[in-house]
Amino acid sequence: MNQEGKIYTKTGDAGTTSLIGGSRVPKYHPRIEAYGTIDELNAHIGLIRDYLTDEKTRSILLHIEELLFAAEAMLADENNSMTKPFSKITEKDILLLEQEIDEMDSNLPELHSFILPGGHAIVSFCHIARCVCRRAERITLKLSTDFEINKNIIKFLNRLSDYLFVLSRKVSHDLKVPEIYWKSTEYL
Repeated sequence: MNQEGKIYTKTGDAGTTSLIGGSRVPKYHPRIEAYGTIDELNAHIGLIRDYLTDEKTRSILLHIEELLFAAEAMLADENNSMTKPFSKITEKDILLLEQEIDEMDSNLPELHSFILPGGHAIVSFCHIARCVCRRAERITLKLSTDFEINKNIIKFLNRLSDYLFVLSRKVSHDLKVPEIYWKSTEYL
């Protein structure tokens, strides 16, 4: 926050914002698109966490939110110039998602069809977050073709979308809400 304690600085009124390192860029810059979409994803995950009662899952989601915030900072740091110690996404974080996916999946019925979003609000929230996560992954991947970024961010987003899909199934199972299967031939 600025020194006066006000949330608004007016420095973005002309359509630019600062990256970590000091450069001013348009608010539609690819870095802003990438970390802005991750910020949107983070808000959706917070919503899911607010609705869940399972403390373990809530704790994992909070950890994911913290990692996403770190990813935002990493993407905003155009020169890897942050001098303060800051958490980074590591292979250990990706492994945690894989372990959580495997644990949830081991208690779910085998999947034989595509699943349509819906059935319960929390299930739908998981699917919305999954879709935003996929978009964040695509935008970040595109960003990586022009700028050097930590590749673990892309891996983490890829695994996180899988985690959110399996979480939607776990929530359906826990709430005893039937999954909605896609019937591809019904309308053909």
